[in-house]
Amino acid sequence: MSETRVVCTRCGGVNRLPPARPAEGAKCGKCGARLFADHPDDVDGANLDRQIAKGTIPVLVDVWAPWCGPCRMMTPAFEAASQRFGPRVRAVKLNSETEQAAAARLTIRSIPTMILFLGGREIGRSSGAMTTGQIVEWVSARLPAAAA
Repeated sequence: MSETRVVCTRCGGVNRLPPARPAEGAKCGKCGARLFADHPDDVDGANLDRQIAKGTIPVLVDVWAPWCGPCRMMTPAFEAASQRFGPRVRAVKLNSETEQAAAARLTIRSIPTMILFLGGREIGRSSGAMTTGQIVEWVSARLPAAAA
């Protein structure tokens, strides 16, 4: 089994995790932040691009805005789903209000929108609020058995 590359959501540093090392307690070699927090981190467009291009684990993006009622309603469900995935899936949030250029690159037409990336490419997209169970089921159905 090859090593896993995980991009820090704080500084964008790329970290290598050997298969024998538990990922849950891993810290960034550049800034010292935990690589897997107990909640999805907000990222900017540049960090999101690094997550997708440089990381080897699936990246689940919740595109949202603070003024969006359904987005705020889905936040606890997205956080709970991200805890269920643990270090197997990188869950991040992208604020479409402050990251308009990134949202445009992703061709976001409505929010909330979730996008799942694997191997540098989009493998799934869904718009509209979901429950925790729906998020977990949606992601699991799109990932290869080894990644889910």
